[in-house]
Amino acid sequence: MPKHNIYTMSVASVYPHYVTKAEKKGRTKTEVDEIIRWLTGYSQDELEAQLEKKTDFETFFEEAPQLNPSRALIKGVVCGVRVEDIEEPTMQEIRYLDKLIDELAKGKALDKILRK
Repeated sequence: MPKHNIYTMSVASVYPHYVTKAEKKGRTKTEVDEIIRWLTGYSQDELEAQLEKKTDFETFFEEAPQLNPSRALIKGVVCGVRVEDIEEPTMQEIRYLDKLIDELAKGKALDKILRK
């Protein structure tokens, strides 16, 4: 089965859309970065390096220093699909990130988004 196109897209090509979506709703780039760092375990410098290298999504999640174990608590629908029901691990990680950004844009408190 061929890989989905999103796997080969660079995170850097989608990242500005995450930031724009958040900022349109009065949230910040700093909050977007915090969500990505929480999910993946990257430091801010490591995240910026991945963006600069234009790392693709598959590699971005494969190389993530420490995927947050609390990400399993992320539930809900993104693009008409329940994130908790996605069987392909890389796609699930991508959709977890999408869901967290959606929650940020909907005004949810950062502590709740980060499952604290």
